[in-house]
Amino acid sequence: MPWHRMCGDQVLWVPGSDHAGIATQAVVEKQLWKERGVRRHELSREEFLREVWKWKEEKGGEISEQLQALGASLDWDRECFTMDTGSSVAVTEAFVRLYEAGLLYRGQQLVNWSCALRSAISDIEVESRPLPGRTELRLPGCSSPVSFGLLVSVAFPVDGEPGEDAEVVVGTTRPETLPGDVAVAVHPDDSRYTHLHGRQLRHPLTGQLLPLITDSAVQPHVGTGAVKVTPAHSPADAELAARHSLSPLSVIAEDGTMTSLCGDWLQGLHRFVAREKIMSALRERGLFRGIQNHPMVLPICSRSGDVVEYLLKSQWFVRCQEMGDRAAQAVESGALELSPSFHQKNWQHWFSHIGDWCVSRQLWWGHQIPAYLVMEGHTKGDKGDCWVVGRTEAEARKIAAELTGKPGAELTLQRDPDVLDTWFSSALFPFAALGWPQETPDLARFYPLSLLETGSDLLLFWVGRMVMLGTQLTGQLPFSKVLLHSMVRDRQGRKMSKSLGNVLDPRDIIHGVDLQVLQAKLRDGNLDSTELAIATAAQRKDFPHGIPECGTDALRFALCSHGALGGDLNLSVSEVLSSRHFCNKIWNALRFILNALGEKFVPQPAEEVSPLSPMDAWILSRLAHTAQECERGFLARELSLITHALHHFWLHNLCDVYLEAVKPVLLHSPHLPDPLQVLFSCADVGLRLLAPLMPFLAEELWQRLPPRPSGSSAPSICVAPYPTAHSLEHWRQPELEQHFSRVQEAVQALRALRATYQLTKARPRVLLQSSEPGEQGLFEAFLEPLGTLGRCGVMGLLPPGVAAPSGWAQAPLSDTTQVYMELQGLVDPQTHLSLLAARRQKLQKQLDGLMAWTPSEGEAETKRQQRLSSLQLDLSKLDKAVSHLRQLMDACPGPGEL
Repeated sequence: MPWHRMCGDQVLWVPGSDHAGIATQAVVEKQLWKERGVRRHELSREEFLREVWKWKEEKGGEISEQLQALGASLDWDRECFTMDTGSSVAVTEAFVRLYEAGLLYRGQQLVNWSCALRSAISDIEVESRPLPGRTELRLPGCSSPVSFGLLVSVAFPVDGEPGEDAEVVVGTTRPETLPGDVAVAVHPDDSRYTHLHGRQLRHPLTGQLLPLITDSAVQPHVGTGAVKVTPAHSPADAELAARHSLSPLSVIAEDGTMTSLCGDWLQGLHRFVAREKIMSALRERGLFRGIQNHPMVLPICSRSGDVVEYLLKSQWFVRCQEMGDRAAQAVESGALELSPSFHQKNWQHWFSHIGDWCVSRQLWWGHQIPAYLVMEGHTKGDKGDCWVVGRTEAEARKIAAELTGKPGAELTLQRDPDVLDTWFSSALFPFAALGWPQETPDLARFYPLSLLETGSDLLLFWVGRMVMLGTQLTGQLPFSKVLLHSMVRDRQGRKMSKSLGNVLDPRDIIHGVDLQVLQAKLRDGNLDSTELAIATAAQRKDFPHGIPECGTDALRFALCSHGALGGDLNLSVSEVLSSRHFCNKIWNALRFILNALGEKFVPQPAEEVSPLSPMDAWILSRLAHTAQECERGFLARELSLITHALHHFWLHNLCDVYLEAVKPVLLHSPHLPDPLQVLFSCADVGLRLLAPLMPFLAEELWQRLPPRPSGSSAPSICVAPYPTAHSLEHWRQPELEQHFSRVQEAVQALRALRATYQLTKARPRVLLQSSEPGEQGLFEAFLEPLGTLGRCGVMGLLPPGVAAPSGWAQAPLSDTTQVYMELQGLVDPQTHLSLLAARRQKLQKQLDGLMAWTPSEGEAETKRQQRLSSLQLDLSKLDKAVSHLRQLMDACPGPGEL
């Protein structure tokens, strides 16, 4: 967004957050139990909600504080919360309109149910956890681990047929649901069971008769080919049972205990305790046929960690098929662009398999459903229930009066105690934040819509709900582009979790924090003793000395260096520290530039700055190239391209090369206007390029630059024009940059020679020789900066064909170019030979060690080969240096021989 604003676009980022119904209520319930020993149901609904609002006032502002600390450019006057009055009005209006359009209804269906939360949860809150086989899990409410990934074989005797052969063996991973079985199904073409078609089986626990039915959905090659049918606790079984008019039996209650339909011996038991009791009963009755490892996918509630149950509940549902088709078509036609584009596949898959959306949640924190049960004249039970929907109770009462034919004042209405799924209000957030339903905002003009969530799957789910509801309620596609961000994980790639102790609060990275403070935060949270022990140990391991102060700009730059369009982002504090060092480098560079410019410097407009020296032309060309790369990165929304380009320019082009090369020029001729104008242009343009990513550092340093003529400068860098590739095109000289890369190769060769002969202070004479006339001229243009950057003395050119001076060190730059460095009088050959011998022995030992390794495969072997090549090259250079020194000894006797 800062880039768009600097480009002159109208931008808006509305801050806000949803009320996180399940998560917030769970946190407050834990806190009440921990601090006061009070359960939610011991309080009235109003008392509990007061506690939640109290917690929200204390803790709910953390997200906004983090965004402010990160320098997010939001319109804070528009800050919204999904439980605010305006948002609540929008939620009620949306519910009523969907109901009136026939897209929202109340019905009894299987829902994802968290027994730990005692609430329905959405599909996106169900984590599908693959298990390779037997796996023990610790679950809420269970004192000991529970085993999963096991297939239990159970015999269903054939009625009227004695003997062990007269049975059908069924495999199940959920023995606790056996009391809810209403049939056994086989494939109609499975010859093993053809003779049993139409027969009845005895239930292994109750002895009741169950039909053996045939259905083509059964997979005959899986297990025994026979499956038990439990329609009240399996979506697939529910569909199968509906085809055969079988009634469901609900045997697991909302709290995860067994219901009265299971009989006195199981009623009230936790379902996983009941599992073991059922297994024992099967063994006692001789109907247990074995147990074996079985790979499976287990549905886990991401909010509570409990195993998800499928329960038959009367809830409110949104019909999604028609709205989902429109959303899928919007992406397919290009009317809606998802970025990164790989999300389009998931989008189409999701909407092609979408079912009706259960929006009821059995919570107290959230938007209470605006539906009322009419109590008079109706028997208890869903079939006799009369529900009315209204924006207010008065409106609902009027509707109820029309339905029943009774005066509204005589009717008793009972409001649904459930609240709406948080995603319902979140899906309305962009519209509600900008005035809907009082006015319909034109969201399509905001480009692109940028949303933040804890992972791309959740973001896609959120956007999908927005598109469905927005298109239905406003009659238009709510936006044309969406930018889906990556999830920030820890350095090991794990999802950040308080129970793992790996949560990184951006404020702690920005300001720094001691380990003691980090540990205190964990203790003040709601972790149980086991989780707390794991989390504190992990923190001590990862941050033994706490987190050092890194600053906002360093954190922003580190985050952006991963890019917005890749996979999940693994963040390490060491990476942010590296960015802090980069910030320091920029600060020191500007301090040098400001000192060189002085107080009387008057900058020229960028379009009037014309370089006179090859070095000035090179750095301005690199600056224009950097602007081009930044523009390309922003347009493609690949932030890593931008960070790489800026890092390379500031560190490797400006600081390491140009500033070092220009220092002697400024020292001898401090008032030459040409390099000063170039220095100013580098600082001004470079900081404006940097501003969207490092706003604080860029602002601070840009304000210190000399004022522009005629008061043409912007009041802040954040509204200054962003440099474009077109505006700086007159500086681009790609051919010059290519030529200078040869000069940089020569600089590296000279520095390597200095290192080999340990010339720490001496400034030796250097000669360059090339058989190519064009290359000779290339080096001639850069002789002065070449000597400066190579830390050498007088630089000269040796004509082609002329013999090299005797005793000078030599290094090839290419097949046609050689560099020679004078050693006579600068190196004591005899002393240096002994030093080189010691270095050679050390390198040879390393080489022998690597050669002795057993060759491996993959990345390790690649690294070994690279290290071998590097050591062999270093040894070759040392051998050449030894040869030069011996030649020098032959030509000039040492001090002891004079």
